[in-house]
Amino acid sequence: MISPATVTKELNVLKHLLGLTVEWEIIPINPAQNVKPPKPSAGRVRYLQPTELKVLLEACPLWLQPIVALAVCTGMRRGEILGLRWLDIDLNNNRILLPQTKNGDGRIVYLNQAAQSALMSLPYNDETSSTDKPFANITLDQVSVSFHRICARVGIADFRFHDLRHTAASWLRMSGADIHTVALLLGHKDLRMAARYQHLSPAFLAEAVSRLDGVFGFERYQYVTSPKAITSRLALSASK
Repeated sequence: MISPATVTKELNVLKHLLGLTVEWEIIPINPAQNVKPPKPSAGRVRYLQPTELKVLLEACPLWLQPIVALAVCTGMRRGEILGLRWLDIDLNNNRILLPQTKNGDGRIVYLNQAAQSALMSLPYNDETSSTDKPFANITLDQVSVSFHRICARVGIADFRFHDLRHTAASWLRMSGADIHTVALLLGHKDLRMAARYQHLSPAFLAEAVSRLDGVFGFERYQYVTSPKAITSRLALSASK
């Protein structure tokens, strides 16, 4: 099944090509100009529970464990992890400096203790160059294929390596981080990408709504808004 995003990209290419033919006076009008793209999907959010993550990490071979740990602790993409150089890693300040990401901009990735431990477990000696890659001999396909097989073996269904990034973002939200923070940490330029995790913090949203009491000053009108007063008014209305 073709996704709405793929259809939109192909439609934009078609519109551009037909626009050129109009500009070159090959055809009089662009027949695709007013064709509307399909509505984009809300975005897939699949994340692991802590017990699932523990089982998954224990099932991973030693070479894959630090890659999975970095992905779920930082929200880094697969290509960003495999492309790391030692000079990008600043363990003294608990961070990774990504010079260029998928969005074209650099990004600072902050490391928690688990991510630090994953990096410190990697081999490093006096012969290691700062431009060397910790995961130089590992390919994108190796990670994806091995990860898929392990998920199948331990019974974690409908889960891809990229969903580790969703797991990091989801648990950030459920831990109280706002969507602006999530977007910044994951390198999202558009808040709509981070908004898909909004529903994962119901307590935060409930607290925000409760603040309206103070804004509207309802506490000063308890005789109007109290349950007893509301019940009395409903009873009075029903009797009329």
